[in-house]
Amino acid sequence: MKLSTCVAPEGRFGYGIHRPVFRVANLRRDDPALELGCTPKGGRLDNRANLPAGDVEEPAADWIYEVANPFPFRGATFIVKRWADQRALAPEAIRLPAVSDVSLTRAAAQWAAAPEAVEKLQARVFETLPRPLRLALAATATDPRDLIRLARGCCRFVETEGAPVGLMYEPDAHGGWRPAVTDHELFETLANNPALPDRYKEIMVLRPGVQGNNEITADWRSPNRQTRIYEYLRRNSYIPWGHYAANLAEDCVRYRIADLTAADITGLRHLYYQRTFVRLAEQAGIPVDIRRRPLTVDELETLRHRVLDTLPQRSLPFDGTLWGWNFGFDFTPSGYRLHGSHQQVHQQYALIPGGVDTAPSSSTEALRPYACGDLVRRFIREYRRETGRGFFECYIEAIDTNQRLDGRSEGDRQLVVYADANVMLFVPKAQTSQWELQLISLPPVGNILEADAGLRRSLDRAILVAVKVLGAMGARMISSIEYAKRFSDSDTDQHLLYVFLPKLPESPGAFTEAQLRWISGHYPEDFAAACRSHLEAVPAETAAMDG
Repeated sequence: MKLSTCVAPEGRFGYGIHRPVFRVANLRRDDPALELGCTPKGGRLDNRANLPAGDVEEPAADWIYEVANPFPFRGATFIVKRWADQRALAPEAIRLPAVSDVSLTRAAAQWAAAPEAVEKLQARVFETLPRPLRLALAATATDPRDLIRLARGCCRFVETEGAPVGLMYEPDAHGGWRPAVTDHELFETLANNPALPDRYKEIMVLRPGVQGNNEITADWRSPNRQTRIYEYLRRNSYIPWGHYAANLAEDCVRYRIADLTAADITGLRHLYYQRTFVRLAEQAGIPVDIRRRPLTVDELETLRHRVLDTLPQRSLPFDGTLWGWNFGFDFTPSGYRLHGSHQQVHQQYALIPGGVDTAPSSSTEALRPYACGDLVRRFIREYRRETGRGFFECYIEAIDTNQRLDGRSEGDRQLVVYADANVMLFVPKAQTSQWELQLISLPPVGNILEADAGLRRSLDRAILVAVKVLGAMGARMISSIEYAKRFSDSDTDQHLLYVFLPKLPESPGAFTEAQLRWISGHYPEDFAAACRSHLEAVPAETAAMDG
């Protein structure tokens, strides 16, 4: 098969094995012989191993498994056999360590010569702390006292009887008002630290309006009123034609994945479905008279069917979806932001046009705007042309019949983490993020407009399972994206696909990843087993999720 994919038309996974044996000509001129140090018993260590006299022979270097991504536009994964063999001995050990306890306030108290000097010393330490160390403390402190001191040093609060009730504002350059913040990076890092008291989180970033004049265009509340979500309109967005952001409200703080509930995901996704169906109906000339309340699930279903019925007769200007979610935040002392801009559950969604005008100098009359789902569409059409089979049919079959990548008959061979009649959550054979999970619809449903209420509930449930499992393993920063087909595409081969991409501390991305070469130290089957061992982290109410 010419296509660079690990999914063979026989419904099996294919991959390569590098067994390196090589000889290297020695072109070194100098011999920089140096001592390196001593052993515990006083023996001398030097660098003679680095200075061979002749050519270098490598009779058997580490094996490397090369697995082309199922989707060629996502590159290839390289699994180091020696590392993965070690992980296979105890897959349940695949997890990140817990966050360490950090308190400068407590440490400074131990430095004081006398009890009465503690407060003065603590104040002096925080006043003189260099900015890179302030940023490091803002990101890592687990002591609320540290974070409150830093917050009071980088912004001004309105207070009542010593307690903060709001922010002080100052004029901006455009005749408006902005929060009186002296260090925006420090402010943002503090506001994203889970250990900051909720009252400060609310005042600094969660209260509607504190992040700008973005209109709230919808909201959602759970029946027990424990979940409240706002939909904000982002007019002047980096996403052309604006986008919507669904954020949990100021009285519904979710800074840890463990705090997420089934109702949270139901509400967040309901707002996405609702806005998409309403906008599509408006384009199709279907009146939507409901105002100042959410649509019910039944009303959404009625509207969805009416839009679907118009598609064969009408071309829609916006015919694709964009959906994504960044959970987590980190900021380095040297000034690099490592993830999205908001620790809260912050989902973004938009519609993508079918075409836009081009510049006068362009040779084409219209440009088809980028949508990541189009990459899937292009590939699966080529796959069918070359193999005569539908890609997703082969992909699902390969997952179902998977054999261990290392070829061993013992050990777990399953890639599936969770499944029901509608969806499957699994570990891809070629992970990009080392902890990547994927979610696909089992029926040939390519976008949320084709998904009925039952399938949408299955998607919502599996999304919660994915992030809960990853969170239980220690993931603190996860990006999730949707690959969907265009509404105008009548091709039924494309299945709706979601990808969950955790960031790991030792995989920040460098030249290797820039080439779409993804390095992994475990077998996908062992990671799937590790994920399944954490399914108990998923709340019991997940089984009863409804719209």
